[in-house]
Amino acid sequence: MDTTQRTEQQRSADRRRRELLEAADRVVLRDGPGASMNAIAAEAGITKPILYRHFGDKGGLYAALAKRHTDALLEALRAALDAPAERRERVEATLDTYLAAIEARPQVYRFLMHPSEGGPQSDQGFDVGLHSAPLLRRMGEELSKVIEERVDLGPDSAQLARVWGHGIVGMMHAAGDWWLGERPCSRAELVRSLADLLWGRLAAAGDKVGGPSF
Repeated sequence: MDTTQRTEQQRSADRRRRELLEAADRVVLRDGPGASMNAIAAEAGITKPILYRHFGDKGGLYAALAKRHTDALLEALRAALDAPAERRERVEATLDTYLAAIEARPQVYRFLMHPSEGGPQSDQGFDVGLHSAPLLRRMGEELSKVIEERVDLGPDSAQLARVWGHGIVGMMHAAGDWWLGERPCSRAELVRSLADLLWGRLAAAGDKVGGPSF
């Protein structure tokens, strides 16, 4: 097989994979944590064994969907961090971007973070912790890099940046999860409260010399 044929086959496989992920997204938007491999296969117009051939199992499909949505969220968070505004405004915009994303697509959020809520119709034996923890860890690492590049935290800057990055992501996730389930206040109120919690140390830290401002 020549290079042109291999390239065309790869493009076709990539296109088919995107189509299957779009079908999975439609089912997740409809069924949330109850989305099953059977329902996704039916939505895509294929059999379950063919779906397994592309993703292996529900864990493989979950990982692909998680990457798809996390990539989009990280891009939006970076845009909020890069916006031409004062630091406090960018902190609030970043928090609001995350909360707006989970509010706009709560079924997707619940599928990614709470698949076990799907009930008897969902696939059995799926360990949510095994799959959701790496998603949060990736977000924490990405935020850590941004903080290390932009904020002067002193001699232990690299270690503190990771502490801050993972701590902020953990806070956003826990507070957002609680807020999405109970809606005790408006999104704007939650953003202000979380920003107040972070602001003391963030306000005191200087920008890293030679780096973009935070």
